[in-house]
Amino acid sequence: MSMFKPSMLTLALVAAGVSSYSSYAAEEQAQKEDEKAVEVIEVKGFRASVVESINTKRFSTEVVESISAEDIGKLPDSSIAESIARLPGLTAQRLDGRASRVSIRGFGENESATMFNGREQVSISDNRGVEFDLYPSEIMSAVTVYKTPSASLEAEGIAGVINMQTIKPLSVDERALQFNGQVEETSFDKLNPDGNKRGYRGTISYIDKFADDTIGIAFAYTSMSSPNQEKRWNAWGYPEFEAGGKNYSILGGAKPFVRSSTLERDSVMFVLEAAPSDKLSMVFDALYVDFKDEKILRGIEIPFAWGQGQIPAEYATVDDATGFITSAATIGQRVVVRNDYEDRKADLKSFGFNTKYDIDDQWRVEFDASYSKVEREVWSLESYSGTGRGDGRGEADNIAYAFNGSNAGAQFGHNLDYSDYNLIKIGGPLSWGWSSALNEKYGVVGTEYENQLQDGFINAPTVDDELKSLKLAAKKTIESDFVNAVEFGVSYRDREKTKVSEGYFMTVSSFSYPDNPGMLTVPEKYRLGTANLDFIGMGNMIAYDSRQMVADGMFGLLAESLTNPSHATKSWSVSEEVTAAFVQANIDAEVAGFPVKGNAGLRYVRTQQASDGNAFGVVAGKVQLSPTHIEHDYSHLLPSLNLSMTLDDTQTLRFGAAKTISRPRLDEMNASINAKYNLTPDSNGNYWEVEGGNPTLEPKEAIGVDLTYENYFSPEGYFSVAVFNKNLTNWIFDGNYAIDMTGVADPSTGEVPPNSQGTGKGKVNGGGGTLWGYELSLALPFNLFHESLEGFGLIASHTKVKSDIQDHKGDDYQLPGLSDTIQSLTVYYERNGFQARTSMRKRDDFKGEVYGLGFNTDQVDIVGETIWDAQVGYDFSEGGIDSLKGLTVTFQVQNITEEPFTSLSGDNALQVRDYQDYGRTYLLGFSYKY
Repeated sequence: MSMFKPSMLTLALVAAGVSSYSSYAAEEQAQKEDEKAVEVIEVKGFRASVVESINTKRFSTEVVESISAEDIGKLPDSSIAESIARLPGLTAQRLDGRASRVSIRGFGENESATMFNGREQVSISDNRGVEFDLYPSEIMSAVTVYKTPSASLEAEGIAGVINMQTIKPLSVDERALQFNGQVEETSFDKLNPDGNKRGYRGTISYIDKFADDTIGIAFAYTSMSSPNQEKRWNAWGYPEFEAGGKNYSILGGAKPFVRSSTLERDSVMFVLEAAPSDKLSMVFDALYVDFKDEKILRGIEIPFAWGQGQIPAEYATVDDATGFITSAATIGQRVVVRNDYEDRKADLKSFGFNTKYDIDDQWRVEFDASYSKVEREVWSLESYSGTGRGDGRGEADNIAYAFNGSNAGAQFGHNLDYSDYNLIKIGGPLSWGWSSALNEKYGVVGTEYENQLQDGFINAPTVDDELKSLKLAAKKTIESDFVNAVEFGVSYRDREKTKVSEGYFMTVSSFSYPDNPGMLTVPEKYRLGTANLDFIGMGNMIAYDSRQMVADGMFGLLAESLTNPSHATKSWSVSEEVTAAFVQANIDAEVAGFPVKGNAGLRYVRTQQASDGNAFGVVAGKVQLSPTHIEHDYSHLLPSLNLSMTLDDTQTLRFGAAKTISRPRLDEMNASINAKYNLTPDSNGNYWEVEGGNPTLEPKEAIGVDLTYENYFSPEGYFSVAVFNKNLTNWIFDGNYAIDMTGVADPSTGEVPPNSQGTGKGKVNGGGGTLWGYELSLALPFNLFHESLEGFGLIASHTKVKSDIQDHKGDDYQLPGLSDTIQSLTVYYERNGFQARTSMRKRDDFKGEVYGLGFNTDQVDIVGETIWDAQVGYDFSEGGIDSLKGLTVTFQVQNITEEPFTSLSGDNALQVRDYQDYGRTYLLGFSYKY
């Protein structure tokens, strides 16, 4: 077994109090005399977290990136996702102005796994990808991102695994009681009269040890009310047409609005750790999160080419290079004035228990059990108003638009006053979203008001996600020249995720036919004044409390699922039972005189999945359902190898190779299908014709190779160069598949037909290709250049990713989440209590997922962005002001350059799909530690 003697630099790291160096404890003890000769390097605050993160990376067996908090509640960013997105090779997609979905090396969030204290987590989304704004950064002590796996890692993901960690109280030197508080404000004035521009964040935490340091507890409670505001330009689309032998495109319509949202989150974290003897340790942790995201949205939907008005050719301006009509006018147009509200709630509960027991000097056993559950409810309300009910009624407007050549969308001109409550009344001004059941309910079948009764709509999907897991493992120490220990174990995970989709048509309660078929003047008690839409040139519009009107019974509701089969497609339950076994050899050897550490392992994973849903059809205008239950199983052998060669005191060479998998999206695996039974077979000999989910989907697979050179030239500094390659197979695309419909009734007859084989249309496995790239990362303290620069430093990274992937038909395919280049930069100064830093994260264009109609996830082309944040602060303890010892004050500015979120419709940069301007966010905070 190799015995590598620590250098003076290594001993300096130990003196700095770096806990991640604990694996070298024996060697440290042997070098006590050398330690006395080393000048103690003591850094605190942000610099301490940099040192901690560097050493987690340096002494990890796998290829990892890490962020660390000096104290609980003191991660460098206010959002856990923003902190993660600054790591080399990682980036984030913003959702409603907040970093939420994390990509690793060009893969979207569905290709990575997320753990909390080493255990896989549920998610509030429809799929597996975790939205990180659910997790408060205030309760995290560290986050580690595994870019290469080991066999003992209890999660699977082609991109990597993200492990969020809470503090362990027995590792803390002394009792701590800490209070953190922040006030928050957006740079926009209130965009809606009932919105918020100010909010707060607060945390109280307590850490202590008892019984001769054998029992420790950590408790944290955090509460947040965070405002966010947005000016949004959104296009319906850009229809193409031919005229005079040339191809043209024009604005089909637009849906601009202003949004005021408030994210409210209350979280409780509790950790109990016990070590009654040197042989036994136990940790229990619990997390509860109460999450509510409330959005107020007001705007005007403006039909154009897809509207009622006439478009005179003489008012149109054409971009000759693209054929895109950059400005035009429509005469006699009617619009929809929107007063919308959305409420997204989620409750997360997570519990875990871990115990380790050293039987003797050679054997250790471990048992781990966990449970996590999330329940999510969405209530998304749309309320319509205009000048008259249905097509062709009410006063029309003349509207013009002009694109200014940027990505900010178009400016409109208009004639009507949309802030006039006597002109703009509640009711559906356009005939859309009709239902035969709605016509029957109000008795308008065959009348002039048929299909004109949708005055609003409510989307109300729910998601429940539950995960239980058990693990039993053992580790045996071995005296060998190559291997110092062998680990092996088994684990079991049981996960079930259920989604129920529903929607409701809204019709004003005052409507009756033929007595009162008109629209409703907004009652005085619900009027809130106006919302300003000057940013798109539409002036002021009426603002009323639509949610309170629904609560007071001012609208009649009718379930859309009666006649619209889409809700049956989007309602499903998927369960997975994952049984795994692993064996891993921990390597400690010497090759050609160089110490080599690492691990080699094999993981066997067997998955049994099942889905319950509905086979459905539409008979006489009504949806007919028949339950479905489809099962499937598969297994994988996943080998992995991680090697780390220490070239000298500062240089390390790493190699990693592994086979990894990413499980299919849960909504793609559902058993809800539009089903039709034919009396004659198709070309495949099948009688059933179905379209929907595919419960027989199997995971995507990849074989990855990583090679990294690392140079740790200072306790606060290092640079590394990494190259990586992943060979992807068994990806998932649209196609046809075989499906067994045994026991499923024909929706049109209600009877089970004699033939059960079907041809399905949906997602299938196939295709593949290669993804490769490189990463450059640097942490540089400026005191290396001159002692007068003590406290200055920078952290930077650059990642380049390329891919060559084809679908199952051989067509080129771009991975969701892949940006060709990603950069991050943080410049900081911290000394004598003063703290300052500015950070940048930049990514190129990419394909990302956004919520579309009915809360479907749609893939769109998103424009690259560069986001700058800054923070200054002062720690009175470090500044030597004893009367204020323990107090730190900070001031942050997020999104300094007001970088928008922009997506396009196709390759034409003029055809803006979505432009979201969030402005800046200011945070003034304090921390007091007793």
